[in-house]
Amino acid sequence: MPEYPIRPLPIVDAESAPFWAALREHRYSAQRCHACGTIYLYPRVLCPECHSPDVGWVALGGGGEIYSFTVSRRPAAPGFASLVPLVVALIMLDEGPRVMSNIVRADPEGIRIGARVELEYLDVTEEITLPVFRLA
Repeated sequence: MPEYPIRPLPIVDAESAPFWAALREHRYSAQRCHACGTIYLYPRVLCPECHSPDVGWVALGGGGEIYSFTVSRRPAAPGFASLVPLVVALIMLDEGPRVMSNIVRADPEGIRIGARVELEYLDVTEEITLPVFRLA
């Protein structure tokens, strides 16, 4: 497992457990509504578009583009102190959903809206893997 600074970790609940389990296996997935076809993240019981409970899981390719971003030069909390400057980005995935994540292994000054990104798996603990992105 790579050496990464510790950070606040997500809380795994019943709705999100399949998402976190897939990430642990280095698979990226989202929920897809069987009624209207919407693909969405974050995991939840009902489709955010049509409110149908008829949802399942679909694999994602991990590619997308930067929709928006900011560079945090001051830590928002003590757990982020060793991560600044931290690029927090809204990523438009190729499959449609927008997700909030970090851009890693890039000079913050070289990041631009519209830049292509690729998924990278960040194994933070034995139980938690986070989806982060790098410039393509």
